[in-house]
Order: sequence, then structure tokens, then C-alpha cells
Amino acid sequence: MDAIAFFNIILRLTIWFLLTADFSLANIIIGVSIAFLLPRSRKSLGALKDWLDVLWEIVVAIPQAYIEAIQIMLRPHNDEVLVCEKVKPKRTPGLIFLDIFLITFTPKSIVLKYHEQGWYEVHVVQRRKNK
Repeated sequence: MDAIAFFNIILRLTIWFLLTADFSLANIIIGVSIAFLLPRSRKSLGALKDWLDVLWEIVVAIPQAYIEAIQIMLRPHNDEVLVCEKVKPKRTPGLIFLDIFLITFTPKSIVLKYHEQGWYEVHVVQRRKNK
């Protein structure tokens, strides 16, 4: 099993455990079975470097989420903006899922829609600019 397949299995297991919130032996066996039985895409495997970059971005996003939450509590963020962010090239479905998760994980932004043409539609709250 190569590193990309390992990351795909770990991603599937993580999603399973987040959905079930149960770490009993039976649930672990079911989760591992489902992770291995779900079909995998052979045509787009994604590079190991892309996976490592996303994992690093997850580590960085955790303190960023806390900082943004404190900012929202201390100063009101009354303006809302819809922006389109370009998807990085050659993204696998697993990496696109993690990109959407990262954007949505921070309190100031949420992905509303993924466009197949390579764009995320993102809702962002921000402080009102003084005029």
C-alpha cells in the first residue's frame, strides 16, 4: 500500500469516526471494513506532497480558528461577502473535501458551493470598513 492509499484510508476512517462518535471494537471493525470496501479512483491519485501540505494546513487552521472566534466575540463582524476561490490544480476528490473542510473550519468563512469548473463559492463575514 502506497502513502496516498494510506492517507485515503485514514481520511475515510476519520470521517467515519466523526460521524459515529463511537470507538467500540465493533464500530472500529465496521469503519475499517467500509474504508477498504468503498471504491477508489485509480485515475487521480494526488501527490504525496499535496497530502502533506493539506495536513500542515489543518495544523495551522486550528489556532487560526481560535483567533478568528475571539476576534468575532470582541469586535462585531457585520459585513458579509460572497467570494469565489480557485481550486488548486489537479485536486483529487479527497483533497477537495479537505480544502472545503479547511475553509469551513474557520468561523469567518463557509463554502456554499463547489463548482465543477474549479471554484469554491465562499461566504465570508468581515468587519465593516470605515468610509
